[in-house]
Amino acid sequence: MKHLKNDAFILKFLCFFPFCISLSSSINSDGLSLLALKASITEDPTKALISWSDLDSNPCNWAGITCDNAHHKVTSISLSSKNLTGYIPSEIGTLTFLTFLDLSLNSFGGPLPHQITALQNLTHLDISSNNFNGSLPETLGGLKHLTGTLNFSYNSFSGEIPASFGRFPVMVNLDLRHNNLTGKIPQVGSLLNQGPTAFSENPYLCGFPLKNPCTEPEAKSPRFLENPQKPVNSGISSNGFAEKRKIKSGLVTISVICGVSVVIGVVFVSAWVIKRKWEKMEEGKMGREDLSVGREEGQKGKFVVVDEGFGLELEDLLRASAYVLGKSRSGIVYKVVVCGGKGVGGPAVVAVRRLSEGDATWRFKEFEVEVEAIGRVQHPNIVRMKAYYYASDEKLLISEFIGNGSLHNALHGPVNNSSPLSWAARLRIIQGAAKGLMHIHECSHRRYVHGNIKSSKILLDGDLKPYISGFGLSRLVQATSIPSTVDYLAPEARDASSKFTQKCDVYSFGVVLLEILTGRLPDGEGLEGLVRKVFRGGRPLSEIIDPALLHEVQAKKQVVATFHIALNCTELDPEMRPRMRTVCDNLDCV
Repeated sequence: MKHLKNDAFILKFLCFFPFCISLSSSINSDGLSLLALKASITEDPTKALISWSDLDSNPCNWAGITCDNAHHKVTSISLSSKNLTGYIPSEIGTLTFLTFLDLSLNSFGGPLPHQITALQNLTHLDISSNNFNGSLPETLGGLKHLTGTLNFSYNSFSGEIPASFGRFPVMVNLDLRHNNLTGKIPQVGSLLNQGPTAFSENPYLCGFPLKNPCTEPEAKSPRFLENPQKPVNSGISSNGFAEKRKIKSGLVTISVICGVSVVIGVVFVSAWVIKRKWEKMEEGKMGREDLSVGREEGQKGKFVVVDEGFGLELEDLLRASAYVLGKSRSGIVYKVVVCGGKGVGGPAVVAVRRLSEGDATWRFKEFEVEVEAIGRVQHPNIVRMKAYYYASDEKLLISEFIGNGSLHNALHGPVNNSSPLSWAARLRIIQGAAKGLMHIHECSHRRYVHGNIKSSKILLDGDLKPYISGFGLSRLVQATSIPSTVDYLAPEARDASSKFTQKCDVYSFGVVLLEILTGRLPDGEGLEGLVRKVFRGGRPLSEIIDPALLHEVQAKKQVVATFHIALNCTELDPEMRPRMRTVCDNLDCV
């Protein structure tokens, strides 16, 4: 009798799913965890999980599931837009190989199980547009491999943002919009580099980068809020574009506004002032050149288009989705995705730089002269300025977006499936960059200088064509201290009181050449000194050349010639350095 009771208990335990798992099932552990997820789903109107069966040995052929070939372990769960209703069970934490989890645009609810933090290999987590509630687990900050998306938008999460979220890498696209979050945004780690896009539409959230300041105490007491209205397709993919999704009835398809965020939080006030001004004017009487309001020109904001072919309005940028690309002394740079505007027919992507507070002393006319001078410097190898915005407390530069990263990333970035840059590609990059820098030096009688040439300022497009970025920032941001990247600076420019010259740019370009040739990051005079010792001592080139180039023996003469050009550029005596025109001519003859 006792044995019968034990058997009954075991049978009951094995049948904890709504569907009883067969005693003869040989499915692996990942399959059992996914069956627990299926058991937690109460509604599956599209039968998205009909292929999930305990009769299989592994779940690798199930809909929405991807496995690694070696171990038959689950690496990806993609169940977006399946109209699923349910919750996430704790068994999700046993999927230790999981790197990608997308449950967006469904009707999942309840709190997140703390076991989700056991997914240490997770790089992408998207649970946006569901009915999740409760607080954000503080232990999520321990997901150290997140590199893609962490999207919790359009749910009902409440409470404060954990300070541990500052441990996420800067490149993570964090999206906490449209929840019931409260309190002050922690001013720690990568949270300082997030734009207002990540935090908007949380009524009781305050602090930078939002315009809403924190009162004393730092935030209002939490108040019950109704569940935010969840759009039928609020999801914004990693490139910022909205998709379309059918409403449950399957009869109506709507298009969602792409981008509910602003570019920079402190522009909110200026935007609304402009909008109210437009509403009071008759249609057609106010063009982009008249966006300034108030008696003092530029006092309350002026948006000026520099490139005649630029068709976006300020309001298009303010509505767009913004993603932080980087932060430096000159300010924060955003990638801004505009899904169509008044002057454009389709999607557009631009880069927006919010200048740091160091420029606060600029008067409008002075700022206008400097920025428009920058805008006139146009060359195929220089990032082109499109427009700018001036207000007494806010200054933005809008330029074309170059979408394939920088030369620095191409040389030193994380190892991926792409092969190292070939010598032919490197030579084309340095030849193009040299032409761009030469144009900056020779295009005006004012003898312009760049002032901050380094590999991270040379951007690459999909064809590896180089574009020099950051021209003019050394004048617009009047820093009083030495730039942080002294490794590229000419010796005479390392004194805070020194004046930058074109020969300083030549030295910095020579360091970039050495960086391309050796594959090594510069370290002051160490890299230049090492290369000189090798050449003076007649030692093998293999001691200093980038190992990725060793197999390209046919390029040895070109490589040696380029080393000599780099050494000429990095002479300690500025008078011994060549002009950029000579550098260009020599590189073209390599």
